[in-house]
Amino acid sequence: MSRLLGSVRARATLGATLVVAVALVAAGTAVLLSLRSNLLGEAGTQAERSAREVAAELSVGTRYTELSLDVDDRPVQIVDDEGTLVAASEDLERISGTGVDAVQPQPQPTPTPTGDADDDDDGGDDGGEGGDSDDDDDDAGDALEPGEIGERTTVSDGSATIDGDTEDYRFAAVPVETRDGDQLTVYAGAPLSAEHGAVNTALTVMLIGFPLLLTVVGWVTWLVTGRALRPVAGIRREMAAITASEDLARRVPVPGTHDEVARLASTTNRTLAALEASVERQRRFVADASHELRSPIASLRTQLEVAAAHPELLDLDGAVEDTVRLQRLAADLLLLARLDAGERPADARVDLGALAREAAEGRTGVTVRGEGDGEGDGEGAGDGEGAVQVAGSRGQLGRVLANLLDNAQRHARSAVEVSVRRDGDLAVVAVADDGEGVPAGDRERIFERFVRLDAARSRDDGGAGLGLAIARDVAVRHGGTLTVHEAPAGGALFELRLPTARTVTPAGT
Repeated sequence: MSRLLGSVRARATLGATLVVAVALVAAGTAVLLSLRSNLLGEAGTQAERSAREVAAELSVGTRYTELSLDVDDRPVQIVDDEGTLVAASEDLERISGTGVDAVQPQPQPTPTPTGDADDDDDGGDDGGEGGDSDDDDDDAGDALEPGEIGERTTVSDGSATIDGDTEDYRFAAVPVETRDGDQLTVYAGAPLSAEHGAVNTALTVMLIGFPLLLTVVGWVTWLVTGRALRPVAGIRREMAAITASEDLARRVPVPGTHDEVARLASTTNRTLAALEASVERQRRFVADASHELRSPIASLRTQLEVAAAHPELLDLDGAVEDTVRLQRLAADLLLLARLDAGERPADARVDLGALAREAAEGRTGVTVRGEGDGEGDGEGAGDGEGAVQVAGSRGQLGRVLANLLDNAQRHARSAVEVSVRRDGDLAVVAVADDGEGVPAGDRERIFERFVRLDAARSRDDGGAGLGLAIARDVAVRHGGTLTVHEAPAGGALFELRLPTARTVTPAGT
């Protein structure tokens, strides 16, 4: 079961079915309650109509024996103000719900109207019938005049047995006062068999129809979700095949539906393309690194083998130079590996002016000028109020400046100029030379790893082609950029742009 519910298709089908089931139960309950309420209201209206018909006969003085009590075989009771049954349907055998269980009437003799009685009625001397009774009767506001039928109707539910048939009824009680001053209550019932039949029929239809409808909903949802998830299954199969074959050149199928699944497939393909490019760069990097390492290692080995055979021929300077090249190359490769692994730079404050002077120290033909450094001389000249500071790794940023200066000196004819300044919220370090410059078409390519534009240049003069790649990677890791343009002197102008460090307000100020 848990494995089945682990399927999105199964969960979607179950969820849709449960939602529809809850909606059907709520709607069905509302329909049944509304149907029952309407039918009960209709039965109450019929019962009230019957009771008022009888009350109308009583109000005009019709005798009990002459009343129409057996119309439509409905139970009718007439009760006086003392709760005594004075008239009832002929075949009434049992009744409940009216408050009077008697079914055999006990009619009282009706007194003959006299003048005194009329005088009493007109004069209001009888305390039982006059206005004085208003103080003792809660329904004083409903006191009736002779021959008047009450407006208020009381409804109740009960049952009655007529001629051996027992049914449920809704009873209506209507008060009436005869011309003789007798206060009576007429109880008339309307059968609830139609209400019970309609409600039971509706309930039966729901009990049969709802499961069928839920089955249809579940089946349709299963088919629709299966069709919607079919491209996902294709993507999964293709991804499994790519994983098994390790062929990153393959792509998952993109459905033509232009929906979320299609966007998922497109995103997956872009991810595969980026992964393929990354793996390809890694392979090329390893191949280029192996190639770059092979040359100094082979040269060093040759010199050591010659020295072993002929010690007098040992080229000590060449061996040291090859060893230094190996050391630098190994350091470059290690730094690139750390950058590719996502190593975060430190968050120390670095004065770019002071760092530029340190990088230029001892280099011939290199001049440094910057903001807040006076004449540009002296170790602490850049620590003034106008110092250009950034947050990052001092070692990595120093490596960037050293690489830029190495590159500039390698291509400059006579002079290299380094400038440090602010540009809004950015710190800008510009390294310009007076060499031949970089062609516009190669200004992005030179930042790729192991790229050397001058194919005829020797490795000893040109390096391994990692300096500018390392410089740009470090700049990007520090949230900045490194670009190359044409210098005013016609050579190359490299601009390093980094966010300036935020000014820290001393505590208590």
